[in-house]
Amino acid sequence: MSKRHLSQKTVSEIGETRISRLLDLSEEAVRQDRPDRARRYVGIARRIGMKTRMRMPKDRPFCKGCLVPLMPGINCTVRLSDHKVVVTCGMCGTVRRRPYLREQRK
Repeated sequence: MSKRHLSQKTVSEIGETRISRLLDLSEEAVRQDRPDRARRYVGIARRIGMKTRMRMPKDRPFCKGCLVPLMPGINCTVRLSDHKVVVTCGMCGTVRRRPYLREQRK
C-alpha cells in the first residue's frame, strides 16, 4: 500500500487550524492558572508550525523563555519607554522590547 501525499496547501491549512486551536487552549489554561498545560500547548503548536513550515501568528505573543502565552494584566507587564514597548513575562522575567515607530509618526 502506498502513502497518500497531501499538497502543501492542504498541510498548511491543517497546520493553521491546529495551531489556532492549541493557542486558544493555551490562553484558556493561563486564565485557569495552569501554566504547565499552557506551556505544553504552545510547545506542540510550535512543533506543528516547524513541521508544516508555518510561522506562529503575530497577534498571539508568547514568552520565548518559558513558552507561556503573554496576556497583559494576567501574567505580563507592558511599559512604554524611550520609543520602545517593553513586555516583561511574569513567570520567568524575560524582557521583550519592540519599537513603536508607527504610533509616533502620527
